[in-house]
Amino acid sequence: MDIRQLIYFLEVAKQKNMTKAAEILHISQPALSKMIKGLEEELGMTLIIRSNKSSEVTDAGYIVMEYAKKMLALLDEMSTTLEDMSNLKRGMIQIGIPPIAGSLFFPKVLAAFHKAYPNIKINITEYAAPRLTKKVLEGEIELGIAVLPVQEDDLEILPIVSEELKLLVQKDHPLAYREAVYLRELEQEEFIFFSEDFALHDIIWKQCISEGFAPNILFKSSQWDFIAEIVAANLGVTIMPESICNRIDNEQIKMIHLLPATPWNLAVVMKKDKYISNAARTFMNFILNQK
Repeated sequence: MDIRQLIYFLEVAKQKNMTKAAEILHISQPALSKMIKGLEEELGMTLIIRSNKSSEVTDAGYIVMEYAKKMLALLDEMSTTLEDMSNLKRGMIQIGIPPIAGSLFFPKVLAAFHKAYPNIKINITEYAAPRLTKKVLEGEIELGIAVLPVQEDDLEILPIVSEELKLLVQKDHPLAYREAVYLRELEQEEFIFFSEDFALHDIIWKQCISEGFAPNILFKSSQWDFIAEIVAANLGVTIMPESICNRIDNEQIKMIHLLPATPWNLAVVMKKDKYISNAARTFMNFILNQK
């Protein structure tokens, strides 16, 4: 079995179109078809159902996909290990960051790290919380920055940021004069939530449930500044990490302590027992030293 066969097969499975996959792989369609056909003959099973418009993956094809991804991940790990042996101060880091954490904490950290280690390149991808941990476990990214709690026994977790969630209300809201508000007092309020892709959505939802009520969600968004504008218009209340609240420069909004204190914690996560490149470990230690 040729490694190229697996690479080509994964691209066809991803694109579900032989012509498009051939264009991306920069080979002719007949050559790609021959490569896939050879893989099928070697395995004795049909992996792709071909039609004029699409190429659908069979049940056997999905099994081959999973093993092919694991095999290619192992090859990447081998290459990374060998690269570290030859040059300890050069490398590439694949890191996943949730959108909020990416904008709040990491621009300055990344700038400082690049200044200290200009030969280490960082490939950053934004992922929502569930997808991020999945990518780490699959070996697609070495390090992830996750919002705690993370329920994965196969992940090593190193906390880096800890702060509290705060309540935001419009300045004329009946609660605006209060220094602190108990979460259970918000049962009758209309909430502006982050969308379900954000870990913050589930954290606040579960905290409300633990206080005895399901939050009445009026609106959801993925943009914290837009959420703040909706609160400023007195259309609802919201709960955000303190670091985001401190970025909101709007005289129409009042920040209030929330009780009981609800933590918002970030951590570096990586797969247990997986080789982590020296470049990634250097970056991880650099982040930990910024605490």
